[in-house]
Parts: sequence; structure tokens; C-alpha cells
Amino acid sequence: MIRTRSLFRRGAAVATAGAVALLLAACGSDDDGSAGHHGKDDAAASGPAASKEDRNAADVTFAKGMIPHHRQAVEMADLAPGRAASDEVKKLAADIKKAQGPEIETLSGWLDSWGEEVPAEGGMDHSMHGSAGGMMSAEDMKELEEAKGAAFDTAFMEMMIEHHEGAVAMAETERADGAYPPVKKMAGEIISAQEAEIDAMESLLDKG
Repeated sequence: MIRTRSLFRRGAAVATAGAVALLLAACGSDDDGSAGHHGKDDAAASGPAASKEDRNAADVTFAKGMIPHHRQAVEMADLAPGRAASDEVKKLAADIKKAQGPEIETLSGWLDSWGEEVPAEGGMDHSMHGSAGGMMSAEDMKELEEAKGAAFDTAFMEMMIEHHEGAVAMAETERADGAYPPVKKMAGEIISAQEAEIDAMESLLDKG
């Protein structure tokens, strides 16, 4: 995998984030759902109990899109301990899993509390959506699974930069269009954390 390919696809991933949001909005309904906040962790428990009026279609779209997006990032991170050569890449992967695993639980709790369906495992995975929103294709994941050592480190970082850029685009849409304060707060945290990780990965790639 060469870096020029990654740079081209990263731009395409950001451009497709809006299309993914529209697709997910069609799947989510703002007419269903009942009051009551799930409160799975501190982020979910912040603020008053959620009601139908507290959230809007953008909040539902964001939650339904970010859950499978995070799941794939965790899947990618799980490959690092046995394949990465760099301690920095191993730590980065561990940090990604540590941050995004709990966010999946929080997002699922919000959807439950709104009476919305939580995306099933594989419901928006790489086999269905390719690079939409920064999601990796089945071919990308196979390449990553087969790589080892320095080749894995490079592929992991290039793919994760693209993946992160898709998440940032989704989070920026939520901050602009969402209504539920805890969801907008999470979106802001995702932007800050993932932009910092993008910078770190780009610096590591430049050194390599």
C-alpha cells in the first residue's frame, strides 16, 4: 500500500461522510422512541433524562453511524499487538481501543433510551460500505491482517488516518446539526482526540 493511494482515498472518505449521514438518517426515525436516558457511563449519565424533544434526527444518525465506525477501529486496533513492530503503534492502537470501546456502549445506550435500533454487528461494516466515511473495505482489512512488522505499522497508520478523518467529518456534522447536548459533547471530544492522533500518526509516517 503506498501513501499516495492513502492520501487520495482520505479526501474521498471525507467527501462521502455527508452521504453516509443521509443514508443513516433515512434508517433512523425521529418519530419513534420514548423518554429515559440509559446512563451506561459518565458521558451517558450527564445531563437530564433524554426525551423525544431532547434529540433530533442528526443525533440518531450520528449514533447509528459512529457505532459501526468505532467497531471497525477496535477491530483494526486488535490486530496491532501481534503484528506491529513499533511500540508507538502498539500504544496508539491500545489508546484507540480504550477510548472507542466505551463510546460504543454510550452511543448504544442513547439509542436504547430513544427507542431506536442499535446497529447489529456488521450492520455497516467494510464488506458493505467500502471507504464510505473512512470505513475500510474487505480488501483493506485483508491487507492489514496479512501485514507484519514495519509494513503493518505503515498500513495501520495510513488506514487509521483515513478512518479518523471520516469520524471527524461525521462528528463535525453532529456538532453543527445535532440537538442533544451530551451527543454534541462526545462529537467534540472525538474531533479533539482523533485530530491529535492523526497529527501523531502523520509525524510517525514522516519519520519513517
